Amino acid sequence: MAYDEGLAERIRSRLGDDPDVTERRMFGGIAFLVGGNMAVGVTGDDLMVRVGPDAAGAALARPGARVFDMTGRPMRGWVVVAGTAVAEDDALAAWVAEGCAFARGLPPK
Repeated sequence: MAYDEGLAERIRSRLGDDPDVTERRMFGGIAFLVGGNMAVGVTGDDLMVRVGPDAAGAALARPGARVFDMTGRPMRGWVVVAGTAVAEDDALAAWVAEGCAFARGLPPK
């Protein structure tokens, strides 16, 4: 499956030259890892965000967010955000910051 390279580039621009950030192809798209922990990614036209189990309910209440379920088994602490919901830079920035903050709170891999 192809992924939205434009969205991936917008994420790269947000993350800048942070040496803790790496990229890896995952889930048929691309993932951005912080300290070896996945923070955000792009699958198809959508944004994947790791928010953690405690923040998942609030995240799902935001526009365009839904449960991350690619295999029939929802992934706890993850959401998928419709690409249309992150068309504005401020919306994308908020989701990327949330995913990165959660990943930074985990032990490095």
